[in-house]
Amino acid sequence: KALNLFLKDIYHDQQILKDKVIPPWLIGSCPHFTREVFGINVPYDIYVHISGIDLIRGEDGSFYILEDNLRTPSGVSYMLENREVTKRIFADQLATNHVKMVNNYPLLLHSILLSLSPRPVSNPVAVILTPGVYNSAYYEHTFLARQMGIPLVEGRDLVISNHKVYMKTTHGLDQVDVIYRRIDDEYLDPLTFRPDSALGVPGLIGAYRKGNVAIVNAVGNGVADDKAVYAYVPAMIRYYLNEEPILPNVPTYHMNDEEAREHV
Repeated sequence: KALNLFLKDIYHDQQILKDKVIPPWLIGSCPHFTREVFGINVPYDIYVHISGIDLIRGEDGSFYILEDNLRTPSGVSYMLENREVTKRIFADQLATNHVKMVNNYPLLLHSILLSLSPRPVSNPVAVILTPGVYNSAYYEHTFLARQMGIPLVEGRDLVISNHKVYMKTTHGLDQVDVIYRRIDDEYLDPLTFRPDSALGVPGLIGAYRKGNVAIVNAVGNGVADDKAVYAYVPAMIRYYLNEEPILPNVPTYHMNDEEAREHV
């Protein structure tokens, strides 16, 4: 929740910088701070739809947050397949220990995607945007598309017309409301980011800025999972939520701080 509030703030009022909770130079020098999407209002103010939060366990058994993955986190398909194998091998142990089910993840994800539609229609169109078969996570893209029953598309399957996104089909163009993108920011739109990208959709960010399509996760999220910004996440939680973090970060030191530098 705090990371989501941070992203909304950093791409709009930047109050956390004005209050000097985070040094402005840190954000200004962050390679993942995407100035091209500054001021864009995303559907329902949700930037972090899917997060991959890495946990580790210390010697004393305490859990720590190792890192936050807020751009295009992957790996959930392997977890789901792993559980299916585990159920076959250790069926009795899972039942005895009341292990919670995870196989409803695709249903939950599908419901979330449809709820983000900017169009007030009863049957919004959601798609998964993949870089293609040569991507290392392509198995997961196909797995989730199949489980959710939504189209798996590449950039060449989508076109922009009048600041709206359309999918090419055998019966013509279908308007797309939600894109679950598995492509990094810089490849999403060659008109806005890398002009040599053959993976994205020309004009996509224009449609995004107009509010005609929801992109999951939001563009520009990398500033919140940057390794240097990570050290300030506990401060964000205190600033936005007025509460202490439930789980601590791994102790992290900024080398620009003299005391931290001496300690290291």
